[in-house]
Amino acid sequence: MLQAVLSGFVLAMAAPWLHRIGGRWAGWIMALLPAGLFIYFFSWTYLVAQGGAAVVSYAWVPSLGVNLSFYVDGLSLLFALIISGIGALIVIYGGGYLKGDSDIGRFYLYLLMFMASMLGVVLSNNVITLFVFWELTSITSYLLIGYYHDAAESRAAALQALLVTGGGGLALLAGVVLLGWIGGSWEFSELLLQGELIRSHALYLPILLLILAAAFTKSAQFPFHFWLPNAMAAPTPVSAYLHSATMVKAGVYLLARASPMLSGTGGWFYLVTGFGMVTMLLAAYIAWQQLDLKRILAYSTVSALGTLVMLLGLGTETAVSAAIIFLLVHSLYKGALFMAAGAIDHETGTRSVAELGGLRRAMPITATAAGLAALSMAGIPPFIGFISKELIYEAALHAEGAAMIYLLVSAGVTANALMIVAAGLVAAKPFFGPRIETPKHAHEAPPAMWLGPAILAGLGLLIGLSQVIAAASPIHVDQLILTPAVRSILAGAAELHLVLWHGLNTALALSIVTLILGFAFYSGINSIRRRFEPLNMIARWGPERWYLWLMDGLMVVARRQTRLLQSGYLRYYLAITILTTVGIASYTLVSQGGPAASHFIRPPRSNMYEVIIYLVILVAALVIISTSSRLAAVASLGVVGYGVSLIFILFGAPDLAMTQFSIETLSVILLVLVLYKLPRFTRFSRPQSRAWDFVVALAGGGLMTLLVLIVTALPSQSRLTPYFAENSYLLAQGHNVVNVILVDFRGFDTMGEITVLGVAALGVFSLLYLRLDRSRAAALEKKPAAVEPQTPEPEPVVEYDR
Repeated sequence: MLQAVLSGFVLAMAAPWLHRIGGRWAGWIMALLPAGLFIYFFSWTYLVAQGGAAVVSYAWVPSLGVNLSFYVDGLSLLFALIISGIGALIVIYGGGYLKGDSDIGRFYLYLLMFMASMLGVVLSNNVITLFVFWELTSITSYLLIGYYHDAAESRAAALQALLVTGGGGLALLAGVVLLGWIGGSWEFSELLLQGELIRSHALYLPILLLILAAAFTKSAQFPFHFWLPNAMAAPTPVSAYLHSATMVKAGVYLLARASPMLSGTGGWFYLVTGFGMVTMLLAAYIAWQQLDLKRILAYSTVSALGTLVMLLGLGTETAVSAAIIFLLVHSLYKGALFMAAGAIDHETGTRSVAELGGLRRAMPITATAAGLAALSMAGIPPFIGFISKELIYEAALHAEGAAMIYLLVSAGVTANALMIVAAGLVAAKPFFGPRIETPKHAHEAPPAMWLGPAILAGLGLLIGLSQVIAAASPIHVDQLILTPAVRSILAGAAELHLVLWHGLNTALALSIVTLILGFAFYSGINSIRRRFEPLNMIARWGPERWYLWLMDGLMVVARRQTRLLQSGYLRYYLAITILTTVGIASYTLVSQGGPAASHFIRPPRSNMYEVIIYLVILVAALVIISTSSRLAAVASLGVVGYGVSLIFILFGAPDLAMTQFSIETLSVILLVLVLYKLPRFTRFSRPQSRAWDFVVALAGGGLMTLLVLIVTALPSQSRLTPYFAENSYLLAQGHNVVNVILVDFRGFDTMGEITVLGVAALGVFSLLYLRLDRSRAAALEKKPAAVEPQTPEPEPVVEYDR
């Protein structure tokens, strides 16, 4: 299992190289991996269908209880099959769509990394591992959405998606940490058994809100729905994979996975059902008013995601069954329609439905695939989309309360009728009616681009037809794949039987009403669109505007903070740092009470020679800040260092004294050599500034003096000293405790210091190696002879701060 999840990352690293050697067949070659993963995951269906589940675990950070563990049950297996199966078709499709693109190797790299990240999300058993893969999907989707990085629109869309979904990722981290803390485990397989404990805990509501924030941002639920249509700036293969079949369903997966732990309360029901219903209706209303094929599909995707969330909020067996089958149905028809829209754009040069028409003869295969997918989207029998729509209506009709039933049925009929209009705009308008001349001469797309739509749309028809004579179906999708997923969500026994004909009932009547409303709406769409234009003015004050206001406000705060805290003057940085430290430390000392004043106010006991050393250091420090001679300042600085060395010797630390003595000697010599030829000091600051600096320095020094007095007055209770003394030889085979501490126990700290020194040495070397005068002379030598040499620039005037 670990190899299956991580294989996508391995292939991604080799993708640019495979593209160079594979040429136009690179996509077909790399599609073998997701196709192989699909076969591998399908081999698990028989075990899972029998009610089994598997946990595969590898130690990762055992000290924290974090394992790289994977959980294979009906829910994770369904998502894994969708991710790998559609992923194989998208890799092939992307090779045809981006043929000739100089950066297509980078596209394969990002796409395969995203696929592996999504597999990690749906298969993770450890909640911390889930978060890691969750964030990887956000990062890789950012790279994919911003694939056309030269376009400002793509960069803005990628950043918007990253900020929205990344914010949800932080909420997810907080939610799963609380979940693991309350449940006593980081493993989903164990947390799923702690539903009663979690729901009865005082932190249940914060956990619920955090998990919903993560799911709603990822699955583009209101009020976070605006990022998904804007992400259509990405190449169509990215839209078809991320924004229809995989990434946007990660939030739905999270809700489904958390349902056994968090559902069954009023908070879950009203929040999940309510936001899902609002998203379903709002996005369906916006979808039919769009003219761009991808934006129509994007808003219809948001509406479908709202439907899935609403059904999970209802939580009944019928509703969960409807959600699972609709999840599969939507992945099939929406992936096909996105790829068909990309083929239209690729072969005609436009995605506007106003500029398309009569393409069925020029693009017969694409037209057929799009038509089949659109019929499934509209819920026409015998497509599986019809079965899905029937189950959705059944779930609404079996809700609790007459008012809730009326609300759910009305919302469902309205949204599904508008989805019929969207399906007509995508699949009927471009291919039927009078032929409209397009910017490019229209012709059928290459096989790499029509294979995916044909397979996905054909599956939507075949699965529906197979239910007419269930016994003749070689693969019972409902029993092998869908029923185990329903059982995983309900945490109990459940049976899902796909039946194309339920007889004459209320659900069938609602389906007929939906079809009539949808076709009537589509026939008069132009006039209806004009009537609704004034109402669309409300969109100017919608959530996307809130996002823009928030970003503008953030930039205003950032600019003001920068002007305040990053003035460019080192003395201001030091003053802010020192005063902040003084304030925080002083507040802590006062609020915590601190030790009795008698412990540190009384003067420490010192010998006369110690007092003499203290006075010498103090006088030398005063000379440093008052002298106008650099040599005198350097000499006084050396006196301070040598005085500290004497203190080390007096208190039994000769090794530190020798180190201090060596450093001070070397520093004095280097400073004298460097500063000897510099001009004398020039005072640029005013007396008021120097007085303020004195106050800041006095506050910092006074705080450190106080802390030292407190520490030395308190009894020594260090546990480190005996530990180092006892273990320096046993664990590190060293007799010198100080050396062992520096080399072994503080090895990473020492390595960090060495790294800092190495980086500084590289910087110094670069500055010494750089010769601006030589570079300028070389540039002048390259000028044409006809050009007169420029007047040498005067030497810059160097000003020295004090």
